[in-house]
Amino acid sequence: MTTSTRRPVHTQLVEGLGTVTLTPVDPAADAALIHSWVTEERARFWGMGGASRELVREIYEDVDRRTTHHAFLVRRDGEPVALFQTYDCAEDRIGECYEVQPGDTGVHLLVGPTRGAAERGFSSGLIGAFLSYVLAQRTTRRVVAEPDARNEKAIARLVRSGFELGPEVELPEIDLPEVHLPAKKARLAFFHPEAN
Repeated sequence: MTTSTRRPVHTQLVEGLGTVTLTPVDPAADAALIHSWVTEERARFWGMGGASRELVREIYEDVDRRTTHHAFLVRRDGEPVALFQTYDCAEDRIGECYEVQPGDTGVHLLVGPTRGAAERGFSSGLIGAFLSYVLAQRTTRRVVAEPDARNEKAIARLVRSGFELGPEVELPEIDLPEVHLPAKKARLAFFHPEAN
């Protein structure tokens, strides 16, 4: 297995959780792990259930080339526990579904099948660390999430974390040579830093 030389962009001690680090995804080194996560039934809302390991690597190579989209492997005390992504909403398909405001940063979170996932406060601790990272970026004014509209657990988790629910929308299909994403019914959710 290839070992990544990428360094964490954010490290935070989260009470009751441990040290959380965000390191940019290294497509070659991390594709096998990400593939094992996104192809599990529990990750069906991620929309990559039938993806090959090669396709997963290609998708994250595409993300890696962009300046508007970023993917991070999240570790808790050194153990990989989640995949976190950020993106400029004006440069993403979500921009076709609502009125994007300057400084809107979109986020995606996939918690891996780790021992900690069942711990009380695990997901909320991760979300808190992610929000700390995203809000530290000077360009972020509002955080936007768009979980699958059927993913009631994710929607409830966002509400508990201070997100305000927005409308249900349909994200258009993306069909490019390097990546294909089917259309998706999503529930928008917004985090306003000044209100939290």
